[in-house]
Amino acid sequence: MTTDQAAVVEPARRSWGVRLGRIAFLVVAAIVVIAVAAAFFVTWTIQRSFPQTEGELRLDGLQAEVTVQRDASGVPTIAADSSHDLFFAQGFVHAQDRFFEMDFRRHVTAGRVAEMFGESQAGIDAFLRTLGWRKVAEEEVAQMDDVTRGYYESYADGVNAYLSSRSGSELSLEYAVLGIQNPDYTPEPWEPADSVAWLKAMAWDLRGNIEDETERALLASRLAEGGAGAAELDATLDQLYPRYPFDENPVIVPTISTVPALDTGAEPAAFSTSPADPELRQAVTTVDWTEASDVIEAASLLVGDVGEGIGSNSWVVSGDLTESGMPLLANDPHLGASLPSVWYQVQLRCSDVTDECPFDVGGFSFSGLPGIVIGHNQHVAWGFTNLTTDVTDLYVERIEGDQYWRDGALVPLEERTETIRVAGGDDIELTIRSTGHGPIISGLVDDFTVLADDPGPGLSAGGATASAPPGDDAEYAVSLRWTALDPGTTGTAIFALSTAQDFDDFRVAASLFDVPAQNLIYADTEGNIGYQTPGRLPVRGAGDGWMPQPGWDSAYDWTGFIPFEELPVSYNPASGYIVTANNAIVADDYRYFLSRDWDYGYRAARIAYLIERRAAAGPLTAQDMRDIQMDSEMWIGKRLTRAMDDIEVDGAGTKDAVDLLRDWDAQNEADSAAAAYANVLWSNLVQNLFVERDEPLPADGQGRLFTVVGALLDDPSDPLWTNPAIDVDGRDEMLALSAEEAYDELSALQGADVDAWNWGDLHAITLTSDTLGSSGIAPIEALFNRGPYAVSGGASVVNATGWQLGESYATTTVPSMRMVVDLSDFDASTWIHLTGASGHAFDEHYTDQTADWAAGVQRPWAFSPEAVDAAAQRTLVLTPAG
Repeated sequence: MTTDQAAVVEPARRSWGVRLGRIAFLVVAAIVVIAVAAAFFVTWTIQRSFPQTEGELRLDGLQAEVTVQRDASGVPTIAADSSHDLFFAQGFVHAQDRFFEMDFRRHVTAGRVAEMFGESQAGIDAFLRTLGWRKVAEEEVAQMDDVTRGYYESYADGVNAYLSSRSGSELSLEYAVLGIQNPDYTPEPWEPADSVAWLKAMAWDLRGNIEDETERALLASRLAEGGAGAAELDATLDQLYPRYPFDENPVIVPTISTVPALDTGAEPAAFSTSPADPELRQAVTTVDWTEASDVIEAASLLVGDVGEGIGSNSWVVSGDLTESGMPLLANDPHLGASLPSVWYQVQLRCSDVTDECPFDVGGFSFSGLPGIVIGHNQHVAWGFTNLTTDVTDLYVERIEGDQYWRDGALVPLEERTETIRVAGGDDIELTIRSTGHGPIISGLVDDFTVLADDPGPGLSAGGATASAPPGDDAEYAVSLRWTALDPGTTGTAIFALSTAQDFDDFRVAASLFDVPAQNLIYADTEGNIGYQTPGRLPVRGAGDGWMPQPGWDSAYDWTGFIPFEELPVSYNPASGYIVTANNAIVADDYRYFLSRDWDYGYRAARIAYLIERRAAAGPLTAQDMRDIQMDSEMWIGKRLTRAMDDIEVDGAGTKDAVDLLRDWDAQNEADSAAAAYANVLWSNLVQNLFVERDEPLPADGQGRLFTVVGALLDDPSDPLWTNPAIDVDGRDEMLALSAEEAYDELSALQGADVDAWNWGDLHAITLTSDTLGSSGIAPIEALFNRGPYAVSGGASVVNATGWQLGESYATTTVPSMRMVVDLSDFDASTWIHLTGASGHAFDEHYTDQTADWAAGVQRPWAFSPEAVDAAAQRTLVLTPAG
């Protein structure tokens, strides 16, 4: 290259360099401009949906002025002159904070999720339509008394007043995102049945033992195919599903109190003492069962799963044991983690408490539902835990064409057709079939696993003596009998609880609270404490609901419901306290069969022990109640610690890990290295005992497994300790292998330094939005999800943060809220729940309670008008338009 050429090239290079620099600058500038514009757009989109919480709003439909005072947590206290305005305002405020959640929930309960999110949800819609929650809710609304229906109508009017003022992304950020996929979607007006249907969803979340019934049938079938006889089958099922340990853990009502009878208007139920047919268990083993998880999870993904930790704690102590001389009541329901939380804190106050406007009540509501579900009024406090009674049964039905066999004859199936509308897709016609027991839930769509297929001849032999075997054309299906599929009165019970003035009123309300079946605890300002089993609890014929039953024989039908006056009740017991933690309600000598699938009582036993120990040291305080709620002692952890004392393990790291257990107090604290190792050891032991086998055994339900493994630890000769699939022979080898594998697993997760391990990070919770938070699109998920947050506790401990054995140690079920009500001074009560008042991502109250919830801190609960005024930070006045 000549000098002249070089001289030409050099400026050209400089020119290209300048150009590239300018291009790069322009690209960066464009990116910055786009990013800034996007940030402004996102910020504008987010903030435009935030509710107005100060000043004045004029609303059509109000009769008089209503005030809404919000405290530092955004919790509203609503004061109105009439019941109409009170519930109108509650509907408006719920919609302000949580409308997208409400809208999504009503689509779930109606089986209309595909209308929002497209064809991927059509299969779930089919299952939910088959259950028919919305249809039952409409029937319940129609059967309500005029006053109660008026509350629901006023609430709906309030929701619709909010909808009339906003649309699209003005309602929430979710609608802005949803509009990208489904631009034609517009929320419909709210209806009373939208509110009532959510009670069915909560009943599903607490439904009972559907999975257990199917799991036992699957196991029985496999054992029978392997040559197990009736005695061996019974022994195996009894070992893996042991009965409640009545000799070790408490029942809720050891002695049923004598109380005045109530005039509830209920007719006595038929009663049968027929034991379960011993041939039935053998008969079910011949059915070729397949896993039920898919069809059950179809609804559980959207509503709530009966996963590890679903349950609850509640207890009440009398003034004889407290510092104030008045009762203390504690409650923490355990539900699936959700964002926003299932609960919404609110207080409802009539300006003057009268017959027309009888409400002065505060506590926890569901967004979308008027009234207060758990809380207290000016005289009475109440709490709930899941009753854990068996209110669901599966029936194997013999089908021929459009008929089914019933007591030796063919009768017509009930059929109805519904249309599933799909966003961006074609409508789907769905035919729903039902027997006299309920809807057929097997074979809904190909993606759902069929519950029963190709039964063997033994089922008819164990069935009904009155039934003739069907011909070769018979097919088999599974139907669901469930109390929640009949119209009920829980929607009315909520208001009866809110206005109860004494124990008689409370029991009347309990008599109306039919589904979901709950333990109800009680305290009042006169110093009384109590408990009532509510609900609609079935009386069975020949079967006990422990296994699926032959639908073709009416001998296995429900014969009625337990009369309310014969349900367990306790009033001012001599012990001075009542504890409910999903444990057995009564001893086995109770006249009626309630369930065999109780929680095994480890939480209940621990709570009772702590109440008695602390009471022996001095009068109990509200802080004692809060401390007990956060107790994280792991019963099986203590057993494993003792068992590992004499076990020789290989490897310096494993030995160091086992040494952590020697000084451990068995508390699953977030910063505990020993707790991390104990839980990982427990998980590995369960997998090695039950899962890593040629024929896996059921390994869910940690409370059940506490009992099963606890018995195994006492019996080194039990054959379950030997597992050829992993080359283990005997208890000591099984424990050693599990300890070594636990060290390897935990060191891979948190490093080889055992002292640096901690349970909180391993067991952390990530709050995930129920809809767009699991979209699979990372930027969208980042908008709505929060966490992770390190947490303490564990499965089947009082601080019940559940996790899935064999899947992950992450927290999936939680104490969804915690409250302690002080009957000596309601303003000294405290509360907290999982997330916050708001359902709007980026609102200051979206997850502002989570850190306190994880730390076990509860916030002040101002109730009296003076305390509410002092706590109020923002006040909104709603006035009639015109």
